[in-house]
Amino acid sequence: MPKNPPRYVRNMSGYGANAPDPQWPGGAKVAVQFVLNYEEGGENCILHGDAASEAFLSDIAGAAMWQGQRHWNMESIYEYGARAGFWRLHRLFTGADIPVTIYGVATALSRSPEQVAAMQDAGWEIASHGFKWVEHKDMPEDEERAAIQDAIRLHEEVTGERPYGWYTGRCSENTVRLVAEEGGFDYISDTYDDDLPYWLEVGERDQLIIPYTLEANDMRFATSPGYITGEQFFTYLKDAFDVLYAEGTESTPKMMNIGLHCRLIGRPGKLAGLKKFIDYIKTFDDVWTPRRIDIAKHWAKTHPHSRKEKPSQLAKEEYVARFGGIFEHSPWIAERAWGLELGPAHDSWIGTHSALCRAFRSSSEAEKTGVLTAHPDLAGKLAQAKRLTAESTSEQASAGLDALTDDERATFEKLNTEYTEKFGFPFIIAVKDNTKASILAAFHARLEHSRDEEFKTACRQVERIAWHRLKDMNF
Repeated sequence: MPKNPPRYVRNMSGYGANAPDPQWPGGAKVAVQFVLNYEEGGENCILHGDAASEAFLSDIAGAAMWQGQRHWNMESIYEYGARAGFWRLHRLFTGADIPVTIYGVATALSRSPEQVAAMQDAGWEIASHGFKWVEHKDMPEDEERAAIQDAIRLHEEVTGERPYGWYTGRCSENTVRLVAEEGGFDYISDTYDDDLPYWLEVGERDQLIIPYTLEANDMRFATSPGYITGEQFFTYLKDAFDVLYAEGTESTPKMMNIGLHCRLIGRPGKLAGLKKFIDYIKTFDDVWTPRRIDIAKHWAKTHPHSRKEKPSQLAKEEYVARFGGIFEHSPWIAERAWGLELGPAHDSWIGTHSALCRAFRSSSEAEKTGVLTAHPDLAGKLAQAKRLTAESTSEQASAGLDALTDDERATFEKLNTEYTEKFGFPFIIAVKDNTKASILAAFHARLEHSRDEEFKTACRQVERIAWHRLKDMNF
């Protein structure tokens, strides 16, 4: 049994050059979304049944996990986030009338009832940050699936409602798929790959993804290179905001994610930069500061998902039937293209053109010559007899080659004969890029080429014709 061709699952294209208009409420030029990670009490700690202490995202330089021991300093830094940092941030955001999204570790939430009550009283969204704030990368699928269910169960016990947003952070390659398969989340944020939400097809489920950030994030106070002062944090946030605001004014509005942690930005010297940034964006009238769940509901309503055929997922017979005529009478090019490492980047007409051209370019000179000789003469006998392919008929008509005078037809026939006798293949040009006059000028100019030079030119024109044909398919 033949092997399936390689398929590349990563999506390097996204929205490409034409991002959709998010149509943010009120005509906002940018949506600025604040996330407050609540992890205090959910981190690695032997009191939580873990094998070692936490070592991630604290003010302890070079921290390492202490196997089988409590790390008193690390624990107290996390406790600062719950005891002092949270309340400082709560006062800041409620005072500014900006709702936030909490990424709440379920076990941390269960150990902080007063903070949870304050979140709910403020109308903040409490999304899930997993059951425990630990690495998922080495979890077997069944174990991670169970951890997701534990997070949902405990979250609902503590808050009275299941979570509708999810962000693991310390995720595995399976996390997004497993969370999507659970089926109850309005969005997942375990990606960092865009400035706008997008839909991800996971089996039969259309899952909304709202990307997150690790750079407009106070975690950079605890990593190198990173921020040293609150002013540096403010400067970075302001610069990011200014660029996105300008883009929203000049082209397409975007989303700005800002990630925060109680034990980090909750310190007075760091908070000063965040406060300065909030004061800055408050001077703009056309800025939306939603919770993530608000973005999810808006996107689902404004940009509902519609599944489209994906060329990279077509069976070979379907792929060849769809694209076998793009290169004139040469279906073997589509057959070879199907066997390449296709993926999401090849599901657009530009990506398909790339795959087909790769197959053409890697073929032998004899095979390329066969493609060239498969093309008809311009305004030749096949056209007069109406025996061209539908594509060639339309293309020649676009330049008026179907309505020549007798003198013009005689000129084309003379040039066709002269060209074919010299080079051994018909004159090929992407007529959609030309007029009758420019085609005749190209005829005369290219008759002066050497055979090698003209062979390369003809091949480039074949690829250009394919470009137009795929673009006209509008997929």
